[in-house]
Amino acid sequence: MCGIVGLFLKDEALFPRLGALMAPMLAEMTERGPDSAGFAIYRDGPPLPTLSCLAAPGFDWDAAAAHLAQATGAPVTVETISDHALLRVGSDLRTARATLIAAFPQVNVLASGEAIEIFKGIGDPMAVARTFGLEGRSGTHGIAHTRMATESAVTTAGSHPFSTGPDTCLVHNGSLSNHFLLRSFLEARGETLQTENDSEVAAAFLSWRMREGDTLDQALAAALKRLDGFYTLTIGTRDGFAVLRDPIACKPAVLAETDQWVAMASEFRAIAPLPGVENARIWEPEPGTIYSWGRDGMRAAA
Repeated sequence: MCGIVGLFLKDEALFPRLGALMAPMLAEMTERGPDSAGFAIYRDGPPLPTLSCLAAPGFDWDAAAAHLAQATGAPVTVETISDHALLRVGSDLRTARATLIAAFPQVNVLASGEAIEIFKGIGDPMAVARTFGLEGRSGTHGIAHTRMATESAVTTAGSHPFSTGPDTCLVHNGSLSNHFLLRSFLEARGETLQTENDSEVAAAFLSWRMREGDTLDQALAAALKRLDGFYTLTIGTRDGFAVLRDPIACKPAVLAETDQWVAMASEFRAIAPLPGVENARIWEPEPGTIYSWGRDGMRAAA
């Protein structure tokens, strides 16, 4: 079943409250996905090239950082939180990611970018949120996901969000029927997938399309033709976020917008606690229509 939430803040005064506003939204989706959860936060402030990583407890992150620094010739610092680590790197992020995965295949690189940080875990969504301090995090926007696993095992690595490229990630409610064929297609074109989750295949498809030169909207338009199944996707980017439902739109989604924020969720109850919601424009996104928001406003493309 799964639950998705997203929050994009227009009002800079709300940036320090991003996590505090998102946490109740995530809590409201617990019944839709009680077995694991994850969230992506886009920090405000100057660019800070980062690899968000996951490994088994006890993994030697200092050794990984030292290897990465030696291999790339650039400094690397480490911040550890539970079984996650944020590697702050001074080299090209794509090169750093490939180097880390090649040397330490047991490390799952959750995201790379200059603003994004991703955290995920097994168990009650609010317990996951507390472990990684969601309520205390500031930023410009974020997306989150609660998971009810139906297509793969309940693992931390298999939880959402999944990275789709630099400062870009995806959460997914639904199921893809052609993900095995699409996985082989993408791996032959240089995409590196690290889990069995069909949602990572959707993320890799967008990553491949954007690496080939597509804008996000163009990549999502291509996804409507190539992703076979039913889905609601929410995609975080450095600039904002986007929402897309498949042409049948059997998975639920609600959008709401005020002068201060834009929010999406699988159910309205996740949006209801937000400040000023009584003045929001509220609607259900149309099937097969791309909705995206950035600092320049909202765009909707059929």
